[in-house]
Amino acid sequence: MMTYTIYMLRHGQTWFNRYNKMQGWSDSPLTPEGEAVARQAAQKLKDVPFAAAFSSDARRAIDTCQIITDANINKNKLHPTKLLNFREEFYGYFEGMFSTEAWYMTLKPHGLKSFQEAAEKVGLDKVKDYMKEADPFHNAENAAEYWQRLNTGFEYLDNIAHENDKILLVSHGTTIQSVAMKYGDGSFKVHEGPANSSLTTVMRKDGQTIVTDYARKLID
Repeated sequence: MMTYTIYMLRHGQTWFNRYNKMQGWSDSPLTPEGEAVARQAAQKLKDVPFAAAFSSDARRAIDTCQIITDANINKNKLHPTKLLNFREEFYGYFEGMFSTEAWYMTLKPHGLKSFQEAAEKVGLDKVKDYMKEADPFHNAENAAEYWQRLNTGFEYLDNIAHENDKILLVSHGTTIQSVAMKYGDGSFKVHEGPANSSLTTVMRKDGQTIVTDYARKLID
């Protein structure tokens, strides 16, 4: 029986973000603006005594995590570690495609016009299933594959965490939105994705996931 808190931060803005391209397992560097916003977030989190720091293995997440930990009160104790389980959703054939085009191809057959509309009407798990169906190679992750990966990641954190720990985890927009939609405590809406370098707070209590705050902006 144990309770600890995950500070789940979205990475800073990347070039693919700026150009509105699908960025799942593909990667692009942080923009100068993305680095600057991550530094602002780091200052807001500098007094949180993180016990450990993790990121996905994407460069955008690794670099954001390093910026956050370098400013932290516990920086001399933190050793940022890659945790592949918290990669972004894999978009398969649609990786790197212009986002509006990818979502049109995925959602139009189901009478949906946009990712946001789909999130509101059918939920993100159904959207994942639709994308695997639309992928001509069927390589995109469906909901079952996706949650098996993430839940294994949460179980890993359970095994290394201690009571009342605060753990930094730098991850990705759709992943954070998916976690919030599935495990939200009902006190917030989740239909829009989190901004770059925003904070979502996740409590793990006795092996259960409860999202208590979503997409809190850390910049002025």
